Amino acid sequence: MPTLQQFRYLVAVADTLHFRRAAESVHVTQPTLSAQLRELEGKLGVQLVERSRSGVTLTPVGAQVVARARVVLRDVADIAAVARGGADPLGGTIRVGIVGSLGGYFLPLIIPDLHSKFPKLKFYVREGTASDLLGRLRDGSLDALFFPVPLEAPDLHVEPLFHEPLLAVLPADHPLCTHEVLPRNALRGETVMTLEAGHRLHDTVAALAEETGALLSLDYAGTSLDTLRQMVATGLGLSILPALYVRSEVAREALVVARPLSDPAPGRDIGMIWRRTAGPGDAYSELAHAIRTTLSRAAPEVRVIG
Repeated sequence: MPTLQQFRYLVAVADTLHFRRAAESVHVTQPTLSAQLRELEGKLGVQLVERSRSGVTLTPVGAQVVARARVVLRDVADIAAVARGGADPLGGTIRVGIVGSLGGYFLPLIIPDLHSKFPKLKFYVREGTASDLLGRLRDGSLDALFFPVPLEAPDLHVEPLFHEPLLAVLPADHPLCTHEVLPRNALRGETVMTLEAGHRLHDTVAALAEETGALLSLDYAGTSLDTLRQMVATGLGLSILPALYVRSEVAREALVVARPLSDPAPGRDIGMIWRRTAGPGDAYSELAHAIRTTLSRAAPEVRVIG
């Protein structure tokens, strides 16, 4: 019979369509992953993956097996979650995913209070893009996400946390710095840099650029918010960055300044997301409430929602 580990390897290949990246994502060597997939194909008696120099693709049967493997892995994860919930779901480790444009400055705000309230709670944290994190949540390798919302997903529960303004960040010597509140129409013709495609923040900034007539940079896309801040400092263009990041990194930076945009001011909503079938749903709701309480006290830049 196929093993759960073999299903995990197959799903990793389906998610990445690349053997090396798939092996890295499940923390094994590429030869180990390849050997396990060949063994899985032998057990099932069908080819699941087509291998060629141009890349990796799933066979039609392979795609069907992957879909069912995701369900199996999710159900196994939910069984484990139910078992943990029978004890103290906030007294162990929760595997959380967080988008790269949020984790580095959001988690330090909330973790001290959470540790005080739930002293045995531990977070295993994985950063990633939206599609990667949602896939890992659905296949059970993550328990919950801190993630931009709204999200249309009937299989997932969305608990709103907060609304975060997005601010224009400019070189300190840019003429637009004379504005205390930057008129949206002032962005017309300005080069605006954002994260690479695949990040939800990229989509939000791209929509803002289209609305205002700004020029979204296709040559200089950032791999992180820090990279964007540094490129702004060199004069490559402007950027639109989240208010909590601005508080953490831009406010103490001499080479760049941040300005709010005029109404309708851009922003994004962040929520906590988990599978509806997850056992500790009530505990996760309690955790979300604790996070909102912390933010209402410690982060005046955002508006708590929910």
